[in-house]
Amino acid sequence: MPKNRKSILSLAVAAALVMSLLSSTMTAAAADHPDPADTPATMSKMQAYVNAMEPGWNLGNSLDAVGEDETAWGNPRITEELIQSIADEGYNSIRIPVTWEAHIGSGPDYVIDTAYINRVQEVVGWALDADLYVMINLHHDSWRWISYMENDYDNVLARYNAIWTQIADKFKDAPDKLMFESVNEPRFSEGGTTNAAAEYRMLDTLNTSFHHIVRNSGGHNDTRPLVLPTMHTSSAQPDLDALNQTIQDLDDPNLIATVHYYGFWPFSVNIAGFTTFNEEVQKDVTDTFDRVYNAFTAKGIPVIIGEYGLLGFDQHTGVIEQGEKLKFFEFVAHYSRQKQMTTMLWDNGQHFERISFTWSDQQLFDMMRAGWSGRSSTAETDQIYLKQHEPVQDVKISLHLNDNRFFSLKNGKTPLVRGKDYTIRNGVLTLKSSLLSRLTSTDELGVNARLTAGFSQGADWELNVIQYNTPVFNDAAGTTSAFAIPVTFGGDQLATMEATYANGENAGPQNWTSFKEFAYTFSPDYERHVIELKPNFFKETKDGEIHLKFHFWSGDVIDYTITKKGEQVTGTSS
Repeated sequence: MPKNRKSILSLAVAAALVMSLLSSTMTAAAADHPDPADTPATMSKMQAYVNAMEPGWNLGNSLDAVGEDETAWGNPRITEELIQSIADEGYNSIRIPVTWEAHIGSGPDYVIDTAYINRVQEVVGWALDADLYVMINLHHDSWRWISYMENDYDNVLARYNAIWTQIADKFKDAPDKLMFESVNEPRFSEGGTTNAAAEYRMLDTLNTSFHHIVRNSGGHNDTRPLVLPTMHTSSAQPDLDALNQTIQDLDDPNLIATVHYYGFWPFSVNIAGFTTFNEEVQKDVTDTFDRVYNAFTAKGIPVIIGEYGLLGFDQHTGVIEQGEKLKFFEFVAHYSRQKQMTTMLWDNGQHFERISFTWSDQQLFDMMRAGWSGRSSTAETDQIYLKQHEPVQDVKISLHLNDNRFFSLKNGKTPLVRGKDYTIRNGVLTLKSSLLSRLTSTDELGVNARLTAGFSQGADWELNVIQYNTPVFNDAAGTTSAFAIPVTFGGDQLATMEATYANGENAGPQNWTSFKEFAYTFSPDYERHVIELKPNFFKETKDGEIHLKFHFWSGDVIDYTITKKGEQVTGTSS
């Protein structure tokens, strides 16, 4: 399993479902505020516990790394300063994923290496000392060996039970701010079964055995909060129903359900033309959280979204355009709060830098932080494209105020003048042509100015004023393992790419759509002035002509033709 692809199984499930999702009818998203009937009359102790955990953060790709030690997947060794820094940033809980496989002896005892479990205890101790709620689990063990349970039932269950027996004993005297999660993203794909009922029975066996072991291990474990996942940690209704039955059977008030959420799959990886946070993408948020709420929270079972983010981040955080990304995170924070579900950001090192303790995208963090207590205002776009040497017109931008009031507009630190530089009426911000002409008077291509809209509360919204020319593509030659198209971008930014054969059939991977997956099959490199076509693209293309359409955020669409013959590839501008 690639170290940065969080959930291959989640992608497979999403791919299987995507055709039905794409054909669904778009409907309006749920109202901003839940019906009072959605809120339980009396909040349980566990619901209060989960509420107090918000917001949460994942220490990903460290102790969960499959390899020799916690640095095997490229992150530095965990320090107490890192844990304290996360607490200082405002997080109230931390999920510490742990993969145990490489640190366990042979059966029948399956003894965990003392140094390793002591290291886990050290990191947990730092988190508790920082006054964080803490979750530990069996993480990549799920696909490394638990997934073979159907064909190796007795050995898998014995190993699983031995690990939890030792973890429960090691941490039995820890305070209740430490919780145990039975297993991350459970799956049984290596058993060859296609029988959902059999999979549910195996997961029920693991969750039930986990519960029995912990509850009978002494110390604080008789009441310690225990976190149980759905199959694949998914939000599909049958998976929710199966876990609900397990929880009902266990009849324990200190149980918490968990699911993961990485958004509407086509948007989350930028495929199939889903480049914006549109109604369908938003509806996936509301539909998912409504299902989970109705299955658990409304019945008195609290919910932790143990991981959330966008799957495209596993390639790089620029797969989704910045403003569209911000709108996704703003809405997820809002709706999860409405449904009383705690969120835990998945961070494998791409968000919070673990040596400098800084955010790779401060704007994204500001949006997330504002969402912990209220709503931020957004806009239909954060990009204003003006073609070089063409007449400049007024530009109208619809704002999504989200019950806030527009407060100010600045160019850097300089306040702009309402009525002269801009107007705002009925939620529409109009930028005057005189202002835009002034901001682009230097003829410089690219971002000429960043305007900041401020509101009565929440994060600011940036508007990038971009001067551009139509991108120019040049001929190219290369191979299926190294092919790049020289491009003069002219200040423009690439949104997506289509690929079809001469006969009109879709080309490349995931050929149910002509629009290819950003970064996985193609990727712009603005510093090198090229667009790379990845080996992943050519692995699933036939020899012959392939017609490409490159869609840019300015609205320009550029045609380009490549010819593949074996490993050789040539490209010509149309």
